[in-house]
Amino acid sequence: PSKFDDVKGQPQVTDVLKAAIKNKKIAHAYLFCGTRGTGKTSVARILARELGVTDKDLYEIDAASNRGINEIRELREGVHAMPFESPYKFYIIDEAHMLTKEAWNAFLKTLEEPPAHVIFVMATTEREKVPDTIQSRSEVYVFKQPTRDMLVEVITSVAKKEGYSLEKSAAERIAFLAEGS
Repeated sequence: PSKFDDVKGQPQVTDVLKAAIKNKKIAHAYLFCGTRGTGKTSVARILARELGVTDKDLYEIDAASNRGINEIRELREGVHAMPFESPYKFYIIDEAHMLTKEAWNAFLKTLEEPPAHVIFVMATTEREKVPDTIQSRSEVYVFKQPTRDMLVEVITSVAKKEGYSLEKSAAERIAFLAEGS
């Protein structure tokens, strides 16, 4: 999906984010929780785009590979610089639950006193591993797993857009194999 209206099955997230943008009530930190393939990172990118953030001011960090205190120290130093050409510097921290305890502690200060031009979206499949001190300073959104019927609809639609047609049984098989993703 490239816009909120393209996101299927997550109105509890997309409707609230659209309203926040419309009402200019943007948080400085979001925690997106849910199983794999539910759209957490895609929605984070859409949020950035809807806020006018360009690629130059969008930073994606894979916390599974960059999980230590040194990486968070670099992030903390970088947040104080103004955005290049956008209203915000936008950080997506994917697999956030993989950060070390020391990294979370270093990150906490930034979340407590963030610069006005910075927005963080932390995406995780394991909310219970994100410290309560981080969760309490973030808007938390829980992504639901799509139903099999919803997946069949999306699979059929994508195939059609790509110039293919699928029998319903084939789309159902693909949806089954996707395991909710």
